[in-house]
Amino acid sequence: MSTNAKAQGSMLDTVKLSVALLILLAGIAGFYYFSEGSLLYRVLGLLAMVGIAVGISVTTAKGKALLNFLGSARTEVRKMVWPTRAETMQTTLMVFILVIILAIFLWLVDMLLGAGVKALLSVGG
Repeated sequence: MSTNAKAQGSMLDTVKLSVALLILLAGIAGFYYFSEGSLLYRVLGLLAMVGIAVGISVTTAKGKALLNFLGSARTEVRKMVWPTRAETMQTTLMVFILVIILAIFLWLVDMLLGAGVKALLSVGG
């Protein structure tokens, strides 16, 4: 009995998602169809259609799961400890210094290898 209810619920979710997709496509088509009209009204109409499509989509099982995931993600982001401005500036300065040191080292290695290749080529010629 429960598998029948799940199948019917899944079918209803599929229908809802299809309707939401059709509404979204109709909004996009309307945006371009009324290209001679005011851009403000076209954008507002498109946003309204997107809002309706999202509203229909969140009533499905997948939509509710997505909202639950987004809520959990927001909770986790709030738990994060962000660095202070001083820590950020110190880290940025260290990165710049290390990049400059590495650039100088690679420049010296390139010059040494270039001189070596030039010496090898001049011996044979």
